[in-house]
Amino acid sequence: MAAEQAGTMHFAVITPTHNRAAYLPEAVQSVRASVLAPLPEASYEHLILDNACSDDTARFLREATGWEGPAIRSWQHSGTNAMAPGAARHLLIGHAQPESWLVPLDDDDLMLQRTLYHYGAQIEANAGKQWFVTDFLRVDEERRYLPGEDYYTWRFDTPADMLRAIFKAEHFIQGNVCFSHALYREVGGYDEQLRMAEDLDLYVRFLLANHLPVLCPHISHLHRFHSSNVSIGVDAARHGADLQVIYRKYANQLQALGVPEPE
Repeated sequence: MAAEQAGTMHFAVITPTHNRAAYLPEAVQSVRASVLAPLPEASYEHLILDNACSDDTARFLREATGWEGPAIRSWQHSGTNAMAPGAARHLLIGHAQPESWLVPLDDDDLMLQRTLYHYGAQIEANAGKQWFVTDFLRVDEERRYLPGEDYYTWRFDTPADMLRAIFKAEHFIQGNVCFSHALYREVGGYDEQLRMAEDLDLYVRFLLANHLPVLCPHISHLHRFHSSNVSIGVDAARHGADLQVIYRKYANQLQALGVPEPE
């Protein structure tokens, strides 16, 4: 935390991508539109993994990594099959500066221009806090706002209260977060084997480590609905199954906190 205390702040936006050449350029441009002023000496970079893409992603990333301005750094996984989401994110985070604040962004979503500034302002206002969450908006494939589909975060008094809401399927968290590299290392990072809900699994471990997120009063990003969303088909039954998998991993700790098993 010494860098932040000295007045500097660095963000690493984390984006694995798999065959989203139709959407990835807009996601990248949305990050590059970020305005961090007047945060003192604040900076950011965008780390992107070509996760076994077979479309035009590699060509785009060769071009984008040469652009002037904040760094775009990219890597390529050229295996036959795409890496699991957690493994892909973990690989990218391994290349981030160890004092970074980590901001996941899906390859088909759009970051708002002042998102990083607002995270930075909240980091400055909440010394010692390691995890921040926001609301986000949903849009359709053409970026048209979907009224009544906003995702809004809740304020909880304790980590146990938040865990109870998560495992009752009353509350969930997606890419509307910013957390410190130090916290990520503390809890051991993403589970590289999970194919779904790897983000929720990580956030459960944040809470089990007694880190309650700061609820930020800004919108982080536009979450785009389209015909090839990864989450298509994830209904209540599938989400419930994912919760069961995560609960079993941490059952002893959760039961000690009075968090019942999901039904």
